[in-house]
Amino acid sequence: MNSRKNRPINALAILAISASLLLGACHSDDKANQEAKQEQQQQNALDVPPVSVAPVEKGKLSSTIAVPGELLPYQEVDLYAKINSYVKKLMVDIGSEVHQGQVLATLEAPEINSQLIGAQSRIKQQEAVYAASKAMYDRLLNTSKTPGTISQNDLEQAEAKKNADAGTVEAAKSAYKEVLINLDYLQVKAPFDGVVTTRNVNLGAYVGPGGKNADPMFVIQDQNRLRLVVSVPESYTGGLSNKSEVSFTVRELPGQTFKAKIARLAGALDDKLRSERVEMDVYNKGKKLLPHMYADVNVPLPSHDSTLIVPKSAVVTSTEKVFVIKITNHHAEWVEVKKGFQLGDRMEVYGNLKAGDNVVKNATDEIRDGQQVKD
Repeated sequence: MNSRKNRPINALAILAISASLLLGACHSDDKANQEAKQEQQQQNALDVPPVSVAPVEKGKLSSTIAVPGELLPYQEVDLYAKINSYVKKLMVDIGSEVHQGQVLATLEAPEINSQLIGAQSRIKQQEAVYAASKAMYDRLLNTSKTPGTISQNDLEQAEAKKNADAGTVEAAKSAYKEVLINLDYLQVKAPFDGVVTTRNVNLGAYVGPGGKNADPMFVIQDQNRLRLVVSVPESYTGGLSNKSEVSFTVRELPGQTFKAKIARLAGALDDKLRSERVEMDVYNKGKKLLPHMYADVNVPLPSHDSTLIVPKSAVVTSTEKVFVIKITNHHAEWVEVKKGFQLGDRMEVYGNLKAGDNVVKNATDEIRDGQQVKD
């Protein structure tokens, strides 16, 4: 009796379990289909990756580079004594402003005075010898007018001696001038307007011609105009122009910016640094700037007209080459380029491109050459 009552219940349970199993199977199939669909979408995304593109623009891009520089005197000279002598008098000291031709020191060399007297005596001696030989020649010349009195050979010998004695007089006069010039060297003079920055002598000091290790008597610098010297790396030398103006600062004068115009380009590269020397003239009003100060210099580098410009992120530098990825008919094309100037997030490139071409904005070498893309 109990057995019969339980049969309908068991049948219902079986039906419920079957339905549950059927629903579970359907749910599993739906989940598997979704996963397969997602996997297919991921595979399609890998095969045909979406990319954002940017147009190639034609224009002119100006840039600047920051390079260290040094301020040098426009003119600087080490002054030595021309002849061996003693310092008799000093007229200047360190910091003295001097003018061209101004006497800085007077030297003393007693032997020069003796040489001068000796040179004067030799002139008088040679002039006396020349006067005698000339008189002899003149007498023979007058006598030879009477035929047969003087032989032609004697006349020629007298003339030759007269000419030789005349040359000796000129030589004696030249020796005298040389001593006078040496006497003038006993005054040390400034070759140009400037400032005495070094003085290595005192009164009574023995001085002479500068040797390899000899210290100069004075060092004079022209500080009214300075040379700002920088070395521009080889890759930037193509954009240099002697019409450009640079700005620079020095750490010793914070908050102040100075201007200078490019005056001289070396026109050649340093074989060690691979850079070109560039000089600017700086007019030092008020003498705020001192020679041998270091400066931070911003050098403008205007590019050439008609250059192609792309985003910086579009240029890929790989182990193979430098390239951009051009999009042609939804396919990637690697185009080899050379880099130019860079300003912010824009860069000049040179290659087989034209204005209006589309390139991948954020390019990587994972996008292979010839690969289909979705742009």
